[in-house]
Amino acid sequence: MHPTAERFAERAHQEHGLDVDVTEFPAGTKTAADAANAVGCDVDQIVKSIVMRADDDLLVALTSGANRVSEERLAEHAAVPADAVEPAAPAMVKDRLGWSIGGVPPVCHDEDVPVLFDDTFENYDTVWAAAGTPDAVFPVAPERLLTESGATVVDVTE
Repeated sequence: MHPTAERFAERAHQEHGLDVDVTEFPAGTKTAADAANAVGCDVDQIVKSIVMRADDDLLVALTSGANRVSEERLAEHAAVPADAVEPAAPAMVKDRLGWSIGGVPPVCHDEDVPVLFDDTFENYDTVWAAAGTPDAVFPVAPERLLTESGATVVDVTE
């Protein structure tokens, strides 16, 4: 197992009592469609951890692989002007959350940031989320993910 995925699995267990079953795909799971094909699930079951910047704050939108984040809706939720919302820079994500874009897990962030949860996941028994690298994922029940991430269910999708 990649050391970063291993570090995630250890943190998930220590911080959340999650015993994650990390699956790695050498060909990568860089897109939601890639991940769904590799796992053998519906693209809706792929959890994208989209890190956005709202003014100087970060937030993580856990969004179904079939959905796109709406910057306007996110701005409304964060109570900031729409032009103050943008994707977070890769260096900022790595520095503040401890993970690189493409592998940001839904939990175990270095900094406590708001997490938003796409209600699309409630249609499934299992969803698949990043496990610290772009080619590592783990299965989790949506209810458990919602609880452990401390997320708020809110529609910030297009």
